[in-house]
Amino acid sequence: MSKDLYIYNSLSRNKDLFQPLNAPFVGLYVCGPTVYANVHLGNCRTFMFFDVVYRYLTHLGYKVRYVRNITDVGHITSTFDDGVDRIGQQARLEQLEPMEIVQKYTNYFHEVMRVFNNHSPSIEPTATGHMIEQIEMIKKILDQGFAYEVNGSIYFDVQAYRAKYPYGELSGRNVEELYENTRTLDGQDEKKFFADFALWKAASPEHIMRWPSPWGEGFPGWHLECSAMSTKYLGEQFDIHGGGMDLKFPHHESEIAQNTACCGKGPVKYWMHSNMLTVNGQKMSKSLGNSFLPHELFAGDHPLLEKGYTPQVVRFFMMQAHYRSTLDFSNDALNAAEKAYERMMSAYESIEQCKPSTESDADISALEARCYAAMGDDFNTPILIAELFEAVRLINGCKNGQQALTAEQLTHLKTIMDHFLMDVMGLQAPEASADHELPNVMMDAVFAVRKGLKERKDYATADLLRDAFAERNIVLKDTKEGGEWTYEKK
Repeated sequence: MSKDLYIYNSLSRNKDLFQPLNAPFVGLYVCGPTVYANVHLGNCRTFMFFDVVYRYLTHLGYKVRYVRNITDVGHITSTFDDGVDRIGQQARLEQLEPMEIVQKYTNYFHEVMRVFNNHSPSIEPTATGHMIEQIEMIKKILDQGFAYEVNGSIYFDVQAYRAKYPYGELSGRNVEELYENTRTLDGQDEKKFFADFALWKAASPEHIMRWPSPWGEGFPGWHLECSAMSTKYLGEQFDIHGGGMDLKFPHHESEIAQNTACCGKGPVKYWMHSNMLTVNGQKMSKSLGNSFLPHELFAGDHPLLEKGYTPQVVRFFMMQAHYRSTLDFSNDALNAAEKAYERMMSAYESIEQCKPSTESDADISALEARCYAAMGDDFNTPILIAELFEAVRLINGCKNGQQALTAEQLTHLKTIMDHFLMDVMGLQAPEASADHELPNVMMDAVFAVRKGLKERKDYATADLLRDAFAERNIVLKDTKEGGEWTYEKK
């Protein structure tokens, strides 16, 4: 049985055979959240998929160091990188210290990941905790002649880099073609070339977050953070770097340039990117009013949702589409996923009820081989689910007396379901029926989130969650057993 793994590499644009640099050890880096707001479902899809990557590599016997960072300095969002410091901006809006904003939304992120049954990474470094490493990397890039200083800011010199190394290989972008789409941004006049990006920005007097450096007080560039942290924990070259497709350019392209300029070689062997979410065929965005947060999806607390769905149903739903494909949210699709998930779990839980036969012509080993083939083909979870439904058919047939299975085959089927359904895809059996409009199991998840927040003394976020439900006439009441909820239509 082949357990070869082929990964679609965004850099080569091919499905490449996975051959770790230093087997059995594997280095995996995933760009984590920028913690200035509640994590949205698009982020959740990315983290859920790379959780499956982590789980499957571990299942294959690799010793994986999974690093997922927390961006807690500020997220520079624009065509290149001279935009808004989101954390500082949010701190002013909420009249809190920036690190209060960081802690608040990091706590929420961790609770959502837990509810979705994501494994914690091996290391979760923060940008603010690695200022020394970032400053040292800037010094090396300056020494190599690939950066320059202007008024206390350090910019990466794209033209100098392009004279020696290719730039744009990952994204396929032609820098010259980007020029006419470039907006006039703060600091643009300081640059030698419009595509140069900041490694370090001098802090203006009103900028809240700042650190001392050889070039004066300032803060690191967004791209630099990941380069410094991935190098520290995974080395100058490592196996897999992942993130959402929206990060391919400029973020990941800039990471490659920074690491190559510093170390003389590209940092990553396999680049992986997950695709976006849509809602009823439209891109999910706040401006269109079709964006909803995880807790809204769990409770059905959104005008576009007919009801709430359990975290496990949502996870199963996300596994039904390949990670490189667009995933469309709709009530019909979620309802279909809910039924399919319940059918899958019902069969899994009924294996022990099956009466074994002495003989059978079923080929369970071939089914297992097809499951490995599905995951080996670039983590193809939709095909894996289809193969697992063949297992469901066999189990239900045995239970109904229409399919002969031996005791050994039933044990083998249980092992396959345990490995692929539970261990690899990270699904869990439902604890309660999900037939109600606001199922109790969903509200149990909400109370679990609130409990975790209170244990961390993040009462502000716990109250925010309670108030969000109150706005939709759902009253939450904490109890010793967990919590109670009532729907009180006004």
